[in-house]
Amino acid sequence: MAQRAKLGAAEVGRIGYGAMQLAGPGVFGPPRDRDAAIAVLRRAVELGVDHIDTSDYYGPYVVNELIATALRPYPDDLVIVTKVGARRDDAGAWLPALSADELRSAVHDNLTRLGVDRLDVVNLRLMDDTSLEEPLTALAELRAQGLVAELGVSNVTSAQLAQARGIAPIACVQNMYNVTARGDDALVDETARLGIAYVPFFPLGGFEPFQADVLDAVAARHGATDRQVALAWLLRRSPNILLIPGTSSVAHLEQNLTVTDLELTETDVAELDGLAAAG
Repeated sequence: MAQRAKLGAAEVGRIGYGAMQLAGPGVFGPPRDRDAAIAVLRRAVELGVDHIDTSDYYGPYVVNELIATALRPYPDDLVIVTKVGARRDDAGAWLPALSADELRSAVHDNLTRLGVDRLDVVNLRLMDDTSLEEPLTALAELRAQGLVAELGVSNVTSAQLAQARGIAPIACVQNMYNVTARGDDALVDETARLGIAYVPFFPLGGFEPFQADVLDAVAARHGATDRQVALAWLLRRSPNILLIPGTSSVAHLEQNLTVTDLELTETDVAELDGLAAAG
């Protein structure tokens, strides 16, 4: 956990924890094993994780309630990042929730279920390329009221990031990016220049993790797993990248947290970069 980077005003370990997988299948409903979910959260903090990513629409509500049960009173250095801008219907579908009233309600719901007076970071999650002026302005007002410390944006383009920065300071961008999905290469570099944290979601491919012979070959050379290699590539890609790999397993959590010790060679990186070229 030695590698650290800025997340807004805070400095956090470059490997955090994404809590999405603690909910049931499809990020809907309760976990299969509640005690195991609580154990993963507690073990993460024991091992020095100081950045946890969550949302009240994971479950919905389930994951935030697990975090509060497992970790309150929270360590002083723990940064909890949540997301707003979506909701779930009774069948678990993901629907937009971007009106000012919906966003205010979402922030208050997160405050209540996490059991805090102020949210460390709130990401505005967009589902398309529409303007973020109205929703981000609503969140900026909540920030001015002291209910939110920092704001981020998720699933955005470079143009949307520029628009967001004209409304409020932006601490982080959370977009899909990994060793095979490289569409955000330019945005990763842009956020690095701006001093904004870049937090890739689906760093291992999402609900159906990618597999590749190249990953297996590099992993074999290092005595590692393909998952660890994919995460190590992200850490090497840019110093502003913060990882939030998710897992419901203590064993996988512990593997993820050793990735900072995995030093990829130039040959490794060249071979891994070929995955994007092949795609």
